[in-house]
Amino acid sequence: MASSTVISGVQGALLVLALLVFLGNIMMWIIMPTDTYHDKWLPHILADTNSTFFGIQGPIMLDFTFPILFIAAVGCIYLHLGKKRTSDSNIGRKKTAHKFGFLKRPMIVKGLGIVTLIELALFTMFIALDVWYFSYYVRYLFKQVPLLQIQRREQVWQTKFDRVALVFGLAGNVCLTFLFYPVTRGSSILPMWGLTSEGSIKYHTWLGHIAMTLFTIHGSLYIVYWTLTHRLSEMLKWDQHYIANVAGEIGLLCGLALWMTTYPTIRRKMFDLFFYTHYLYIPFMVFFILHTGIGFACIMLPGFYLFIIDRYLRFLQSRQKVRLVSARVLPCETVELNFSKSRALNYSPTSIMFINVPSISKLQWHPFTVTSNSNLEPERISVVIKCVGNWTKNLYDLISSPSSLTNRHLEVSVEGPYGPAATNFLRLVYIQTA
Repeated sequence: MASSTVISGVQGALLVLALLVFLGNIMMWIIMPTDTYHDKWLPHILADTNSTFFGIQGPIMLDFTFPILFIAAVGCIYLHLGKKRTSDSNIGRKKTAHKFGFLKRPMIVKGLGIVTLIELALFTMFIALDVWYFSYYVRYLFKQVPLLQIQRREQVWQTKFDRVALVFGLAGNVCLTFLFYPVTRGSSILPMWGLTSEGSIKYHTWLGHIAMTLFTIHGSLYIVYWTLTHRLSEMLKWDQHYIANVAGEIGLLCGLALWMTTYPTIRRKMFDLFFYTHYLYIPFMVFFILHTGIGFACIMLPGFYLFIIDRYLRFLQSRQKVRLVSARVLPCETVELNFSKSRALNYSPTSIMFINVPSISKLQWHPFTVTSNSNLEPERISVVIKCVGNWTKNLYDLISSPSSLTNRHLEVSVEGPYGPAATNFLRLVYIQTA
């Protein structure tokens, strides 16, 4: 009991440390568009970080990259210590947390779906941050208008139009910075704050819509600006030392193609199209970095870097073909898949497991809720799948095939399970096929 109390205290200290670092990171977002940052803080930070190794990226890495990576490292320690806590300490913690249970009560908000008071408050604060970032950057960049107007030989309103178009892109980068955290399934940051990857998808959706709206306005305003100033040739410009316009246009086209397929009707009726176009995030991110340069891109790289690490670990797990113990057809066009696993893999019954059947599609991964319990069935994990689309229909037809050898030779790959109690799935503790 004493050991559990000590571990709980250490966890609390780590949580407070991570919270303080995160609040410091948010403070930098608030200060960044102000004169205080550009005129007072930035020169000193540049003087301390302008070395052969970092250069102009130094202040950005110090202010935005390092804090997030530090929080991720603290989160790993926090979760590791959490495995050692006793069930008694968990019960006590839940009783204490019950006092603030009203903050987690779900409610329906039009346009956002089912949210809690905490989620609604955080979303409101994020919108306030983005509005602050936009308005203060407009104020800061408008100070450059007189000099730019003379250099470009254009009217004042045209130069201001250019500055506003630029700020829309800067505001979109705020959303892009946080876009990848909710879809990092094996993240150490999400569970540290009591979140799960499947429960955080809606944050990814909200941020994606806002980011693409701002980036679309950013690109459209620049096309209008170049048209008004008779400089449409700027659309073909690829400056190796500044902004690469062609890269930005290609990235925006990739983003628009991805964004259009997220429309609910398209996503539900043509899921394959929605799924495959989501891989456009790869060229989108590549051309975004080429468009802005690595220095500015370092602002959003921490979240993307953690996502890439998580994606690589999931790729390693998915490369292993797991042993399908049995597959049986149930009534109402439903199938049950049972996989063999090691006793070391523990999970909760509400966890999510992603399944891929290469004979149906080598790229498609579909999430299903685990229906078994690792305490009752320590060597097996099961999912029940209902036919509701093309992929599940093909799986049903494959399993219900009259061939007696179909199930025996059916290759299946899995990712997960992901859930509050599943923290060791990356150990590849499934029983693999021979």
